[in-house]
Amino acid sequence: MTVRFRQLATHFAAEVSPIDLRQVHDRDTLEQLRAGMDRYAVLVFRDQPFTDAEQLDFAQRFDGTLHAQTSAAVLAKNRFGNEALTDISNVGADGRILPGNDRRRMSGISNRLWHTDASFVDPPGRYSMLSARVLPPVRADTEFADMRAAYDALPEDTRASLEGLRVHHSIVYSREVLGFEFDDAERARLPGAVHPLVRTLPSTGRRSLYLASHAARVVDWPLPEGRLLLRDLMEHATRAEFTYRHEWQPRDFVIWDNRTTMHRARPFDDRTHRRELRRTTTLDLPLPARA
Repeated sequence: MTVRFRQLATHFAAEVSPIDLRQVHDRDTLEQLRAGMDRYAVLVFRDQPFTDAEQLDFAQRFDGTLHAQTSAAVLAKNRFGNEALTDISNVGADGRILPGNDRRRMSGISNRLWHTDASFVDPPGRYSMLSARVLPPVRADTEFADMRAAYDALPEDTRASLEGLRVHHSIVYSREVLGFEFDDAERARLPGAVHPLVRTLPSTGRRSLYLASHAARVVDWPLPEGRLLLRDLMEHATRAEFTYRHEWQPRDFVIWDNRTTMHRARPFDDRTHRRELRRTTTLDLPLPARA
């Protein structure tokens, strides 16, 4: 099968030609999709009627080991019975919209900050795959930022100054910025992880910033100076020319590369309108034998 890509933004993001991902098992098609991820970093697939089991199966077939040590697992039991299937919704196990003061809702609001999935663990997340199951009658978009293009646009001396810097990523930090509170046991289960500030994509050699709201501090730098650096880089990387805003349609399926993009949810009236999406995230581990 020949896969076609239609670019959606200046630097990245593409809509993929009609394809049923549930039926994609052959190596050639999977490799075309992986090459598309290397090129565009965000791929949009329309009309993908996944069941939970089918989504989990495709995620593993496409990119291997699934991330299951999610922050959501620290707060509540997964209503699907599988921590690898992250519940990106505003409803509880009974299907009712969560009350405004529910801890799951309050934690989920933090997704409105620019972030990368699973940067607070080691190994971090590689690809995230989000399936639209129930959409509200109002816009509830997701924005993406291309950190490769942002890195390329930095002055040469700035790029040189970032080499070798490491950053501690902590989801406790990003949640507490918005006033969310963790108890001692929850903190112990979410220690965070340290990653380079600049990463190289092995398959292409492209350089990319590695930023997120989870980026708490630059290791071995004075705290105020390091946080100011991260703030300035975040402002740079999320300029309009580096972003793509996705308007969800029913049964959309979007895959993005957490190593080279950030994303954030845009607000909607989540106390009135029901919204349900399912996310699978793979870990950035070698794939010795791709399908």
